[in-house]
Amino acid sequence: MLRFSVLFITLILGLFILEIYEPVRQAVILPFTSMIATACSWMIQLFDSNVIAEGDIIRNAVTYQGIQIAPGCNGVEAMIILFAALMAFPSSFGYKLKGLFWGFIAIQALNSVRIISLFYLLQWDKVWFDWFHLYLWQALIILDALVVWLIWLRYLPKNSDKSNISDNNNDQLAASESAA
Repeated sequence: MLRFSVLFITLILGLFILEIYEPVRQAVILPFTSMIATACSWMIQLFDSNVIAEGDIIRNAVTYQGIQIAPGCNGVEAMIILFAALMAFPSSFGYKLKGLFWGFIAIQALNSVRIISLFYLLQWDKVWFDWFHLYLWQALIILDALVVWLIWLRYLPKNSDKSNISDNNNDQLAASESAA
């Protein structure tokens, strides 16, 4: 448990620092955020042709009312938390990659629902938009990462790679071999 906690916190801190590092922000985070805006705009256009995406902004072409998908609203933080939890937990690397793949899909699917719902909430009522944006959706996106990790744990193979077993178990194994 100590190994997991130290590795989890180290990964979280390192990745959050990396995320706000300006060259990474310019080369990775902002283009990714624009891609999310384009994808959400495309989904909205399936039933509302008055919506356009311009960079990280989704707006109504008629009323010009829109939302900006700012860093922090793009699902990257939830992915960082999930990544740290998956990498810190002892399991095979292949199983960790599966967790990252399905976790990315789950987090971005929910984040798309979040962005689209916030776009329409803003069209309807700014007070409700603010409440959903600041309180409900913030918690649900992080909760999504937790739920994905718990599902990943539930299906964790029983015979995981011996090289990924915790240091404590390795010490016990070495002690029992030397006693024999």
